[in-house]
Amino acid sequence: CVLDFIHLSATGVAEIAKSTNLKGYPHLCVGLSASNHRSREDSWFKSLFVRKVDPRKDAHSHLLTKNEESNLYKIQFHNVKPECLDAYNQLCEETLPSIHNDKYYPCELVGTWNTWYGEQDQAVHMWRYRGGYPALTEVMSKLRQNKEFMKYREERGKMLLSRRNQLLLEFSFWNEPIPRKGPNIYELRSYQLRPGTMIEWGNYWARAIGYRQHNSEAVGGFFSQIGNLYMVHHLWAYKDLEAREATRNAAWQHEGWDEVVYYTVPLIQHMDSRIMIPMKASPLQ
Repeated sequence: CVLDFIHLSATGVAEIAKSTNLKGYPHLCVGLSASNHRSREDSWFKSLFVRKVDPRKDAHSHLLTKNEESNLYKIQFHNVKPECLDAYNQLCEETLPSIHNDKYYPCELVGTWNTWYGEQDQAVHMWRYRGGYPALTEVMSKLRQNKEFMKYREERGKMLLSRRNQLLLEFSFWNEPIPRKGPNIYELRSYQLRPGTMIEWGNYWARAIGYRQHNSEAVGGFFSQIGNLYMVHHLWAYKDLEAREATRNAAWQHEGWDEVVYYTVPLIQHMDSRIMIPMKASPLQ
């Protein structure tokens, strides 16, 4: 019967103690007390690693964007055959600006780059669709009727090893990407977050972005809607790699930056960084 007591809750033990004489079993009382103490310690210890998520009454896409008519972004990753990279770049520079400059298409080329450090022989393109999903649908429908664009896609397909894309929304606390004069290098830092932590990430970075604006290095911040989910992309601009190192080191001199890093690192499942060089046709130079 002593073993049966071990499985009782603290409340159950208290009730039994009132109706049962346990004075003859001091070792039992001590054992139960120690067991309850260890349970509380275990719960406290687990709380350090298991993050409780508050229930939400709205999608995080509504809570983190500027408004319901926020811009929609598409980011494309094209892995190019090494021997075709120059021809691919030339093909893009001949075709993409014509779409960007034509008001018939409600879209804009935000930037187009080649990866310098990170995945090699890769091109990254980012488009903005003002008006959200309806604008995207309109552009895709019109481009299917564009013979020059369809020819571009056919030629491009011969040069690619693989490709993938994501549809993104922009965080409300980041500035909208606008054209920049160069020369600059760009860093795309991509974070795969743990499911359910996007709101928490946004809350911390809404404060943190102020620490990373001093050299105008912040270009844009985005989170995925279609494609890899719970994916965040931060886009930064620097004069060169030395300026990047100096700017990132300077952030640690601001009170509060260390706290942001401390609390956001546990939210990340995977992260990577690309250093990119803009193509000639890129509005972000």
